[in-house]
Amino acid sequence: MKGRQINVAVIGAGAIGANHIQGFQRHPSARVAAVADTSAERAREACEKFNIPEAVADYRRLLEREDIAAVSIALPNYLHAPVSLEALAAGKHVMLDKPFATNARDAAKVVEAARRSKKVFMVGQNQRFAPERQALKRMVEAGRLGEIYFAEAFWLRRSGIPRMGSWFTQKRYAGGGCTYDIGVHELDLCLHLIGDFDAAAVSGQVYTKFGNRGLGEGGWGKSEVDRKAEFDVEDFSAALIKMKSGRAVILRASWAGHMPASSADGVVLYGTKAGACTKPPQIFRPGKPEYRIEDIRPGRLTVPTCRMFHFIDCVLGKARPYVKPEESLQVQRILDAIYKSSQTGREVRL
Repeated sequence: MKGRQINVAVIGAGAIGANHIQGFQRHPSARVAAVADTSAERAREACEKFNIPEAVADYRRLLEREDIAAVSIALPNYLHAPVSLEALAAGKHVMLDKPFATNARDAAKVVEAARRSKKVFMVGQNQRFAPERQALKRMVEAGRLGEIYFAEAFWLRRSGIPRMGSWFTQKRYAGGGCTYDIGVHELDLCLHLIGDFDAAAVSGQVYTKFGNRGLGEGGWGKSEVDRKAEFDVEDFSAALIKMKSGRAVILRASWAGHMPASSADGVVLYGTKAGACTKPPQIFRPGKPEYRIEDIRPGRLTVPTCRMFHFIDCVLGKARPYVKPEESLQVQRILDAIYKSSQTGREVRL
């Protein structure tokens, strides 16, 4: 309907919540009507900074409001699935920050609830939306790389633990460490680019080598900090993911470690006709008189570069979710398998 306005409530007014708010405010048909946060200070700061009319401590008050059509969830990981289920049951469209959940069982419940509700549900995997990555996706689909048989995905930080004692560093709130926080970004992007989410087996290993010694702290986030809390999540992980198609993916994630660069992330694709990487966005292929390396040009956009803008388009019926719930569920199953493989010392079959 022309001129229709979508009222959105953002649940969680921390650093990610602020990012969500800014994204929604870019869309001419979206209005952030309220925020919810257990911290009155964070909620007040968000209202003042972004000119939001209302803040509440209990998000359930916002789920009861008929004028709010959609909610955006920017909460600690352990709340992702339960709050999504409540929001869908209340008849709201849901944008959920990554990771999907802390286990695939809960994630599957959300996928089913979204299907039954017929509401838009999307996990906000923002790495897919960059123009060069949309261009690379089109190149893959057009066969420019040939058969993609192997890929690498990585996000490595030398000293990037999101503040010691925050919820990020406590397993009961986060579910996991760097794998959930940043590894999930590149894993999702990689599987999206190759168009294959169907894993057959996973071998993984996670390590806690720095955070438990008080080393490797970064400055991300606004969450409360308990300096006495135990650091009981991983700060490095590596996995080999074998797909049913025969492809294989190597995933590495690090919050802390001795490495050449302070931060490095990206996806590398190996094809029979050419290869490609996302940082820098390049394709490399045979040529005459020598091997050719070419920059990937953004070209036309498949979807807007902002996931919140795209989500509102989906709510308005102008688009379909670029991040499908079933794909996010498969990513969650792979994440579960990485931890299980590390714990048991065995390959996990999916």
